[in-house]
Amino acid sequence: MSQQDNLDPPSKWMIYGANGYTGELIARAARQRGLRPVLAGRNRDKVEALARELGLEARVFGLEDDLRLLAQIKGHDLVLHCAGPFSATAAPMIEACLQAGAHYLDITGEIAVFEHAQTLHERARAAGVVICPGVGFDVVPTDCVAAALKDALPDATHLALGFDSRSSFSPGTAKTSVEGMAQGGKVRRNGKIVSVPLAYRVRRIDFGAGEKLAMTIPWGDVSTAWHTTGIGNIEVFIPGSVGMIRSARLANWVRPVLAVSFVQRWLKARIGKTVVGPDQAKRADQGTFVWGEARNARGECKVARVHTANVYSLTIDAALAVVDHLLQTRPPGGAYTPARLLGAEMVSRLPGSGAITVE
Repeated sequence: MSQQDNLDPPSKWMIYGANGYTGELIARAARQRGLRPVLAGRNRDKVEALARELGLEARVFGLEDDLRLLAQIKGHDLVLHCAGPFSATAAPMIEACLQAGAHYLDITGEIAVFEHAQTLHERARAAGVVICPGVGFDVVPTDCVAAALKDALPDATHLALGFDSRSSFSPGTAKTSVEGMAQGGKVRRNGKIVSVPLAYRVRRIDFGAGEKLAMTIPWGDVSTAWHTTGIGNIEVFIPGSVGMIRSARLANWVRPVLAVSFVQRWLKARIGKTVVGPDQAKRADQGTFVWGEARNARGECKVARVHTANVYSLTIDAALAVVDHLLQTRPPGGAYTPARLLGAEMVSRLPGSGAITVE
């Protein structure tokens, strides 16, 4: 037997949703790094054209047929799922990965997806499969800040997180935001996720570039930061002008209309025709300030900050960092958050990110 015979076969992995804005960015970056993912999605023309350009294998399939989906996933070590809205696409892809023995990653920021993943921890552990949603900007930097604050203040009872970014939305993110508005706000209170109005709480925060008015949003950390830190009270903030906060609060009155299915379809169709993600020049000029604050029952407080690259540039690098980690190592199966999988220092290792400072 030759030395080559003793080597493990090369890893085979897939980017599903490679025809979308973020999926394509990740596919191009992966190829530039010498990686050879299989590119997949439901749009034949776009997937096959991108695969031809990059010299990669293409697969075209949807997620509606469970048996066909499983057949397409079998033989892969990992799937990086980039096709949102993940409220509709994550569950069938996770199930296929569990049955096929493939690690599952995605770039969601949707609370329901994170919560669903955690219910599958024991199945994933038994299967030796890692399930780790949120390996992009949602929620890598905030999750790492949460973990750093837990280390700095182990008995913290309250955690606030947030970020200040000038980045425009991709079509997928905009569609997810439309769903989120219909569902209203979310915070974690005494360990439970509870529904609250949009812009439920307003305060002034220095995210890293001076104090700004900020409001709560239903961000993924309401789920993930609990699983990372065990801190029972969690809120997430973004900067908002007086007018923006007023509009968010007015939207609480029309939320029932936003939740109607045909209204959702109409809004998402318009987004698909009108919203374009930021180009490379804009991404290079749109860094992000990430902030967190932990408090304990005695009133002690710790504040953490980190400056990162643009949200989409960070998503590319973070997602590929987790892909590399899982293809190079063999962590125990189970449902993870990014900071639980790679540690609080993960964000500081990404291009364009500084170190987390805690004071």
